[in-house]
Amino acid sequence: MSASLPPRTGLGKYAWLSIAAALATIALKTAAFLLTGSVGLLSDAMESGVNLVGAVMALAMLTIAARPPDTDHSYGHSKAEYFSSGVEGSLILIAALSIVVAAVERLLNPRALEQIGVGLTVSVLASLINLGVALTLLGASKKHHSITLDANARHLLTDVWTSAGVLVGVGAVALTGWTVLDPIVALLVAANIVWTGAGIVRRSVQGLMDVSLPPSEQELIRAVLSKYSTSDVQYHALRTRQSGADRFISVHIIVPGSWTVHEGHQLMERVESEIKQALPNTTVFTHLESHEDPRSWDDEALA
Repeated sequence: MSASLPPRTGLGKYAWLSIAAALATIALKTAAFLLTGSVGLLSDAMESGVNLVGAVMALAMLTIAARPPDTDHSYGHSKAEYFSSGVEGSLILIAALSIVVAAVERLLNPRALEQIGVGLTVSVLASLINLGVALTLLGASKKHHSITLDANARHLLTDVWTSAGVLVGVGAVALTGWTVLDPIVALLVAANIVWTGAGIVRRSVQGLMDVSLPPSEQELIRAVLSKYSTSDVQYHALRTRQSGADRFISVHIIVPGSWTVHEGHQLMERVESEIKQALPNTTVFTHLESHEDPRSWDDEALA
């Protein structure tokens, strides 16, 4: 028995919002770099370029993920979201490498910064745009259980903190006159970007490898199953996996062989309904087995 999931549509508008924010911040941060000559601000602009590519990829994958199941994809297309987050994570790592190259070059060939006040003002404005969009995407990701929107939001939030670090670096140069602080901050920015990118890639790989649901969610499932467990009713072979926003759960339920089909069906309907109430966006597969059949215990190792 199973419960199907409704198609998820309408998330593309959030990707368009991210695209618009990326274009705006690229323009603002590039202007800030041209005004100041700060390699830290240049690193900020480069990361916004990655944001743009990631947002475009997110739009494409959210469109695919929203498609309903078909004959070739009977479990839907939700795994497309992992490709988006994986690509974005990889691009973040590439951007980090580019920042390191630029920062090392500036360490070897220091240059005084210009028009710092104007540059900082422009960069702050860009950061505020990213912050507003990031919070919007984060709220939408939680509401719609979208790993793509979550990855995009967390990347933008990292960009906000990165920009804050760059602003501190440029401000420190303005106060101390030590131009070496600018590329040093850029290297710290790169390290932060690597951490974020690696985390996004790792999460994408886990999703593509059908990793089980988190322990906290598995506990919710077991709590529902335990509620119906008696001397006559038992369960085993519980298996779970995450696919984008969707959860898939399968479990074997063992009942007395004397039960009617109707009795078994009613029990499984109640179990499936309660699991879906506890965990939204879930498809549940239950398999009914008989106490009296020795083969019912062949897969007990999967419990």
